[in-house]
Amino acid sequence: MGRVALVTGGTRGIGAAISKLLKQEGFTVAANYAGNAEAAEAFEKETGIRTFKWSVADYQQCAEGVSAVQQEFGPVEVLVNNAGITRDSMFHRMTPDSWREVIETNLNGAFNMTHQVWAGMRESGFGRVVNISSVNGQKGQMGQTNYSASKAGEIGLTKALAQEGAAKGITVNAICPGYIGTEMVMAVPEKVREAIIRQIPVGRLGKSEEIARCVAFLCSDDAGFITGSTLSPNGGQYMV
Repeated sequence: MGRVALVTGGTRGIGAAISKLLKQEGFTVAANYAGNAEAAEAFEKETGIRTFKWSVADYQQCAEGVSAVQQEFGPVEVLVNNAGITRDSMFHRMTPDSWREVIETNLNGAFNMTHQVWAGMRESGFGRVVNISSVNGQKGQMGQTNYSASKAGEIGLTKALAQEGAAKGITVNAICPGYIGTEMVMAVPEKVREAIIRQIPVGRLGKSEEIARCVAFLCSDDAGFITGSTLSPNGGQYMV
């Protein structure tokens, strides 16, 4: 059995691609999901990857969920904080609930999950944490002040936590995908999608599998000298 990897939001979209590739690379994978039980059941049946339901926005649920994963598979050595939501609107129309829900899931969720496995990683002298941020956490996006703030916060968390983990053999890195051809993006009107693609120098949307390959490398033993970094697979849309 390979290293145990836990992927939040790991049954759909980018998360599903990450879960599948990590399994292919020899990891023992557990995939978390929050709400779509039908999709999770289909994913588990298709891939053989065990799925576990809890909300990353709830600290106690995270504690219980990680405990269940570790009881079944052993200590979590690799954590991919992929779960995230959007509640888009212009700031003057944004409600406190829309702000809170996004921050609690996207940013607090990364804390809630990482806090459950950090002590074990420190004790074992090995760990990989990959936070899936966003190009909009780097450059900002009109209509997404809550989302952009949460994703920028993940980058700050990554840089600070990497400094704490380095001496203990733990790497912490962020990936900031650009626009990926997920179910959500493909559901937007074609004219909007075309306008998005015009902003991308390579002239297309990214693929979930391309993000998964970035994650797989950062989770590998070969990436032990990379920590506190931000990888930006965005087709040249935003260069840092």
